[in-house]
Amino acid sequence: MHYDPFMLKIVAALLGILGVAFVSRALRQPHVVGYLAAGVLLGPHGLALLTEPDTLSRIGQIGVLLLLFFIGMENNPRDLLTRWRITFIGTAAQIVASVGCIWLLGYWLGWAPPRIVLLGFVVSLSSTALVLNYLQETGQTGAKIGKDALGVLLAQDMAVIPMLIVIGMFGSGGIDGKTIALQLVGGGLALGLLAWIVFGKNLRLPFSAKLNDDRELQIFVAFALCLGFALLAEGFQLSASLGAFLAGLLVGAARETEWVADRMEPFRVVFVALFFVSVGLLVSLDFVLEHAVLVGCITVAVLLGNTLINALIFRALGEPWRYSIYAGAYLAQIGEFSFVLAAVGVRHGLITGFEYQLVIAVISATLLLSPAWIVLIGRAQRRMLHSRKARLSAAAAPPASGGPRAVE
Repeated sequence: MHYDPFMLKIVAALLGILGVAFVSRALRQPHVVGYLAAGVLLGPHGLALLTEPDTLSRIGQIGVLLLLFFIGMENNPRDLLTRWRITFIGTAAQIVASVGCIWLLGYWLGWAPPRIVLLGFVVSLSSTALVLNYLQETGQTGAKIGKDALGVLLAQDMAVIPMLIVIGMFGSGGIDGKTIALQLVGGGLALGLLAWIVFGKNLRLPFSAKLNDDRELQIFVAFALCLGFALLAEGFQLSASLGAFLAGLLVGAARETEWVADRMEPFRVVFVALFFVSVGLLVSLDFVLEHAVLVGCITVAVLLGNTLINALIFRALGEPWRYSIYAGAYLAQIGEFSFVLAAVGVRHGLITGFEYQLVIAVISATLLLSPAWIVLIGRAQRRMLHSRKARLSAAAAPPASGGPRAVE
């Protein structure tokens, strides 16, 4: 009996992903943790069933765009604008603080400024895909924590473009005036579209009436909107994620979310899963095992440091401590765009091959541990709150009959 080797690999990979996903679900972990673990297990450094991380990563990026497209449909742009202090001021402060902390470490270790700035940028970015997927799984997309996290994540995605320009300047020593001009024009057009979405009335997609009964065309139109806006954003040297999000806002404002969401949801699930599997494929188990102590220490330091930095910024912007720490935990991991920054850095010679592998291992470890970290911080806060309430209740309770009288 003849079997297609490629088909055997695909079936074995699907069974492996399902098996790991079932285990992660039994441990009450989000699906994304199972997908990441499956990528590590099935990748070129594991069982070698999936050996093309670049191809899967490109396919998986579509999942990130679809995720942001859905988030745009589910959010009111007016709500996002009311959180401009957290979105823009908070994100800018967080990036500066992250670079500053790495600068202190790099100065002590004798690193060159370009390496310090690169690693500061890498640490400052959180994972849009993981956080939004976790918020959806836990039903918190529409909650305050979901909207605040979304604002910060979108601002970070927009900040990737100037970060890449700065890293390119370190590598080539020049600034591309054409790129900056395109970004300014694209940014102006994006702001104009956002203003039209916010202040426009009775927005309707011009072809929506003709699509009500055509399921096949609905799928292609939804893909065209999401990927088309992403491509336009990239054409203006902006983030593709920003373009997909704006497309989602437009569809949501036009109130066409029902058929779009119904047709696109299965594709979103598959492509997001492939994205996280592709991230796991990059991890070298041999490298992690050989340098387990170093990877573990840096991972813990990153989770603690990012939680503290974000908590301090949320607190400085007027949020209570309990909420600030919880929001900081949501943004503690290192994100998927940091892979891009690290790859550009190693091409320009800003970091070595060993440091690149270390960055990949730490990013993946923070992504794997992020859901558990959020749960841990939440439980610790609830225990502290219950303990405090118990102490206050005991202090307010009247003394027992015949007991000693309180001293005034």
